[in-house]
Amino acid sequence: MTLQNRKSDHIRLTVDNQSAYSYDAGFSKFRFVHNALPELNLYEISTEATLLGRTFSIPLFISSMTGGFAGATQVNEIIASVCEEFNIPFGIGSQRALLDYPDTIKSFSVVREIAPNAFIAGNIGGAQLVGSLNRDKINTLVESIRADALIVHLNPLQELMQAEGDRNFKGILDGIAHLVANSPVPIIVKETGAGITYHVARQLFDIGVELVDVAGAGGTSWAKVENLRKTNAEPLNEFNDWGIPTTTCLYQLKKAGIPSHKIIASGGIRSAHDTVKSLCLGAGFAATAQPVISAIDRAGRKGLSDLIHNWRINMAYTMLLTGCSHVDMLNSDLLFTENQYDLR
Repeated sequence: MTLQNRKSDHIRLTVDNQSAYSYDAGFSKFRFVHNALPELNLYEISTEATLLGRTFSIPLFISSMTGGFAGATQVNEIIASVCEEFNIPFGIGSQRALLDYPDTIKSFSVVREIAPNAFIAGNIGGAQLVGSLNRDKINTLVESIRADALIVHLNPLQELMQAEGDRNFKGILDGIAHLVANSPVPIIVKETGAGITYHVARQLFDIGVELVDVAGAGGTSWAKVENLRKTNAEPLNEFNDWGIPTTTCLYQLKKAGIPSHKIIASGGIRSAHDTVKSLCLGAGFAATAQPVISAIDRAGRKGLSDLIHNWRINMAYTMLLTGCSHVDMLNSDLLFTENQYDLR
């Protein structure tokens, strides 16, 4: 199985609901505190939010998905075009293929051609940093898309589920530290759906990482994706639901005092409501992938454009109904559970 074929499989299987966790990310247990007298004008509500010093129309980051196979070029063109139109940031899929197969550069570089002004983050796996990337390779990752940031994805669970996956995860932290020291752009570190604890986040911030995307469990299970791909090996299905729910990750980081502008929430973000709840729970930004690829699969560029348009409207409505005129007002007092009205 080539790397390009594996990437193609990932896109196909993430659209399929069979790859979802058997439990959600934790957002469904929260309800919004309704404000019957918000004293707000809908047209004066601002959904704008900042990330790494830039202001975006809504606090929604389109998560890294794909690159490095023929079908990725069209998908990335659509995402880049919509992100340029709506002024939202996005991350491309792993650029490992670019380092291994330079002829795949078009599936990556096209995003900057389509979106000259958008915030675009490059992407490389933590396992590829063992032994440290040399400066030429770091520059290739950045320059191929004129990246505004680089994302390092941590995915030991997914790799272990792959027959052809990496098995050595010793030295990744040192590799990230080397990348931080040698990269011309900020470094973001994310999980791929199993979650990041406070302990791991603290290690990353201590070496200079700018942002952590908790990428908790409850959305797409990459263990399940890899087990569904297996044809010549016994699937390890007992790991399909492995991970820490996104809301649990957010709770840990907030309790530890990590500021919201250092935290991106992803993993099971499926709606504007989930986005607002994640900000109430301590994140400064949210990120999503599966709804994006599903919208493109269903209706191409129009499908994704409609998704983002409706997401922004629904977020503004939610803010009005909770009495918030801007995202900085969102906090845990605006949420309750069925068993506990006041979370304080």
